[in-house]
Amino acid sequence: MKRKRKVEINLGKQVKQHAQAKVSKKSEYEGDTAIMVSTGSTLLDLAISGGRVRGGGIPCGILVEVFGPAGCGKTILLCEIAGDVQRKAGEVMFHDPESRLNKQFAQMFDLDTNKINYTVPDTIPEVFQSVRKWEPNGELINAVFADSLAALSTELEMENKEGDKMGMRRAKEFSEELRRTCRILSQKNLLMVCSNQVRQSMETYGPKYESPGGLAIGFYSSLRLRCNKPQKIIAKETIAGKLVTRVIGVETEIEVFKSSIWKPYRTAPLTILFDYGIDDVRQNLQFIKDHTKNTVYCLGEQKLDTSMEKSIKIIEKSGLENDLREQVIDLWEEIESKFESNRKPKER
Repeated sequence: MKRKRKVEINLGKQVKQHAQAKVSKKSEYEGDTAIMVSTGSTLLDLAISGGRVRGGGIPCGILVEVFGPAGCGKTILLCEIAGDVQRKAGEVMFHDPESRLNKQFAQMFDLDTNKINYTVPDTIPEVFQSVRKWEPNGELINAVFADSLAALSTELEMENKEGDKMGMRRAKEFSEELRRTCRILSQKNLLMVCSNQVRQSMETYGPKYESPGGLAIGFYSSLRLRCNKPQKIIAKETIAGKLVTRVIGVETEIEVFKSSIWKPYRTAPLTILFDYGIDDVRQNLQFIKDHTKNTVYCLGEQKLDTSMEKSIKIIEKSGLENDLREQVIDLWEEIESKFESNRKPKER
């Protein structure tokens, strides 16, 4: 007990040191006044736009597609982003064609379902027409979410007994609606984040994974985040003398597949716990350990523990999540600086 208290006291002193360092670095980014929305993951925020603004994140006025296989955490990522919009006093419109969102699930992300414009649409035009008509009151940041695009149908498919035999109407409607909507997102400074599934199609050189709905979604998206195949997180407990196991979450990696915000093809690991959301503290601690000479988990010069779980408890009990995040950002920026081009400007 005495040792743990000493760690917490020492960490308390480091709060002031990190705060002073943060103030000194702010001036480097004063020129970028864009309001950034967090994904709930420090490393993913940095992968998206860490070279543009300190801490990174997603700017407004763009379309974002989050795509990947089932169970990789797409819905959780959308809810994390929506929760951050609400915390920043913005308005949220949430289209839920699969009717997955419920109050208990949303509360994990500080997402108040009583204060969002929530719909369960059937067709593609329902989603995009509502975006064009929406006049939110928030002055700084407002966002639209659709979970997921793959579940949306067309009027032809809904009204015709034989459905859409050719299977082309969905792609045409996505193309039509996106052409009319994307300029509205920019004009109204709205963020639109959509989740989408993947389909496997055989190409000449093997299988290729694409998101359904035609090519328009990928074309009009300013940012595309690809979630890779998830790996189960299995917890073990001994109960009444017997070993019991449970799947408590998943681990995945997200790739910035396309970006007009900053550099593409950056990746970020994600740990998602079913009853918690994105475990940012865990990945931040691991990032520092992996990219320093430390043999134990640390914050600043202070060693925490060799155990991840014990280190997480120390950080959370001491309220040092933000200080941990700042150290990760500093370290990430230091690493990125090593890969910057030092060549003189190109002669034109």
